[in-house]
Amino acid sequence: MTATIQVGATQRSSKDLIRTAVSGWLGTAMEYMDFQLYSLAAAIIFPKIFFPNFDPVVGLLIAFMTYGVGFLARPVGAWFFGRMGDRVGRKKVLVITIMMMGVSTMLIGFLPGYAQIGLAAPIILVFLRLAQGFGAGAELSGASVMLAEYAPPKKRGLIASFVCLGTNSGTLLASGLWVLLTLLPEEALVSWGWRLPFIASIGITLYALWMRRNLKESPVFEAARAQEIADAAAAAAFAAESGTAVGQSVPAAKTKRKGKAFFLAMALRIGESGNSAMIQTFLIGYIVTGLSMDKSVGTFALLIGSFLGFATVPLAGWLSDKFGRRSMYRALSGFQMCFAIPALLMMQSRDPFLVSLALIIGLSVSVLGMFSVQSAYVNELFGSRNRYTQLAMAKEIGGVLSGGLAPIIAAGLLALFTNSWWPVAGMMVLYSAIAFVATFFAPETKGRDLTLVEDAV
Repeated sequence: MTATIQVGATQRSSKDLIRTAVSGWLGTAMEYMDFQLYSLAAAIIFPKIFFPNFDPVVGLLIAFMTYGVGFLARPVGAWFFGRMGDRVGRKKVLVITIMMMGVSTMLIGFLPGYAQIGLAAPIILVFLRLAQGFGAGAELSGASVMLAEYAPPKKRGLIASFVCLGTNSGTLLASGLWVLLTLLPEEALVSWGWRLPFIASIGITLYALWMRRNLKESPVFEAARAQEIADAAAAAAFAAESGTAVGQSVPAAKTKRKGKAFFLAMALRIGESGNSAMIQTFLIGYIVTGLSMDKSVGTFALLIGSFLGFATVPLAGWLSDKFGRRSMYRALSGFQMCFAIPALLMMQSRDPFLVSLALIIGLSVSVLGMFSVQSAYVNELFGSRNRYTQLAMAKEIGGVLSGGLAPIIAAGLLALFTNSWWPVAGMMVLYSAIAFVATFFAPETKGRDLTLVEDAV
């Protein structure tokens, strides 16, 4: 017997929920595979391919700048597609974003290097990175909104965390591919090996696109749209009877946007995104260029951390259903705030086991744990009318302020302070502290009705 999900007059079956979960998983896997492929390539290969005439540290800094460029396009994509998602539905946006991301990623794999076409190579790379970021700006948010709006309230933390399993799958797949690629001879890796995962990503794109074209729209969106039509009709009728303007008859709670929820969501995002970029991007390059260790150490650690995430992600989501979103986010961000300095000290040992352990704990517990709880938490902070737009903008602006700039700032500090580790640890403490403090201002939202129009705070 198939269970049903009831939201207002809208029904969805458990099969619809499963199809939505798989679709969101594939899309976010695609986004984060793109993210991880590019970040690892920027740390290991791109300085040689696209910026060969620079000092290695300067080349690494420029490669990370091209990585950061993609983050600049994400808020624009979040605003554009977020508004579209709030107006015409979540499903249509998710079809468009997966196409943009997949095609851009594939084309990076075919792009000639600096040796072949000169300055045009990094210019085209930046353009493709911008297109990739524009589509990705609403991808994760859309999948998160869609799944949270499908999920039963009592299991929303667990089910919404499945989006994070998609991000984790993408990281795992990309890291696994890079572990294999690093086994190639250096000449083969630089000439053609690095291109293979970028080109192969089109397969995931096509399957995810097929899945999304067969999705049903979010039940919360349809219920909210039906209520909006009913409210408009009631307002028009009231205006006709009373002689007032239609806008004056709409309840204030349905037209006023306070903005506090937006800034809280952005702060929560900064704690997760900043640490994610430091661990998955900057520290991988730091292991090679700053610690003079083999490049396989970092990529293998990310592989293990991503694999463990398949346990820590649903566990964190389930615990947030049991103990609340706020307490779990506070515990996870507080842990990372305390762990940053010991993690960097472990890395200074240059012992492969300790270096790997620091990355594994930071990724699987802190970053993926926060990401898991965030999937339900930020959705519940917003009202139904502008949820997609506000959530996408909060995530992407927070991502630019933290994840997009973190590797660039850290690389600059590394050069300024002659490979000193303490500014890097300080950045990770700061990112964690921002999220930790935000939990004292954010409300507990566990089980909140997502059809409510007003924000939670």
